[in-house]
Amino acid sequence: MRSSVNCRYFYGDYHRGRSTESCRLLEQNTKSERPWKRKHCDTCPVPELLIVSNCRHLLLEAEVKRKFLRESVEITLAICSKHMIELSDGRHCPQCASERQA
Repeated sequence: MRSSVNCRYFYGDYHRGRSTESCRLLEQNTKSERPWKRKHCDTCPVPELLIVSNCRHLLLEAEVKRKFLRESVEITLAICSKHMIELSDGRHCPQCASERQA
């Protein structure tokens, strides 16, 4: 049994011998090129992005992409749900930043 992942989108059910794991973020995206595997969590950028972002209302969309011989999780869309704006960089929402300064 592997250790759990510190991410709000990771789901692990180990009760009474079960070994069910999934990524709820990638399950939402039906157009992902590749299916999710547990090894994708080891290099996923989402947990770090959620920590360093100044936006606490961040909604993400991600998919598994294959580049050369490696598969990795890439964030395809970041939205601030409070201000309903699409963010070019998920780490910074300009309107959330201006609210905190005021």
